Amino acid sequence: MSESPTPADGPAEPRTPVAHSARVWNYWAGGRDNYEVDERVGERVAAMFPVIRDVAHANRAFLARAVGFLAQECGTRQFLDIGIGLPTVENTHEIAQRVAPDARIVYVDNDPVVLMYARALLTGTSEGATDYVDADVRDPEAVVERAAKTLDLDRPVAVLMLGILNFVQDTGEARDIVRRTMAALPSGSHLVLTHPTDDPALGGEGQLAAMAYWNEHAGPPITARGRAETASLFDGLDLLDPGLVSCSAWRPDGQASAVVPQFGAVAVKP
Repeated sequence: MSESPTPADGPAEPRTPVAHSARVWNYWAGGRDNYEVDERVGERVAAMFPVIRDVAHANRAFLARAVGFLAQECGTRQFLDIGIGLPTVENTHEIAQRVAPDARIVYVDNDPVVLMYARALLTGTSEGATDYVDADVRDPEAVVERAAKTLDLDRPVAVLMLGILNFVQDTGEARDIVRRTMAALPSGSHLVLTHPTDDPALGGEGQLAAMAYWNEHAGPPITARGRAETASLFDGLDLLDPGLVSCSAWRPDGQASAVVPQFGAVAVKP
């Protein structure tokens, strides 16, 4: 959010100095909406796992490519972005509504700081709609019910879960969250997902020590998953080409990018 205005009534330094994922991720991505504790933890994690900044930027670039692909090539006009973190440049509504001004976007998070920034900064076109709902990814029914005030759930919806299910420790619960969310949506809906991995083929084993440090000094706790576990999150859905790959390698627009230990994929509900 380095190029976005900061709300005038922004929060003071938190009384409990614990780093938070949304703010540390903002720091890694080059934003300004973070505290000293976030910078300190972010620097320590980056020293242990220098690739983390590349992961942050690759995840953001994947978002842009995936949303652009869905809006332009698939005709998607409805997006449900769950676990958005702090807004930054090139948010989902900006990308989608650049292609289709009538696109409708609902953002979901349950962090009060994120809520404040979202209400101040996430505004879209007059032809479409941009809304924010306060809900937890672990309660898919509430997410969908509140999103239905803006989205037409009889028409396909693209669900974005970027870097959010890694905060759900149990893989069975993570699968169930996806299943229940997608069950409420019609055929032709899409799931867009990224997830950190410990897969050695992507260099993922190098981040395990950094994750352990994170879990001791920041919140919420995070977990990596291997290829098979991550693939299981797409059970019942059809993966689109090129399948489950490093998010930097998903339809990279002809530009060579370094492989990062963060899976990315897009799937469609048959």
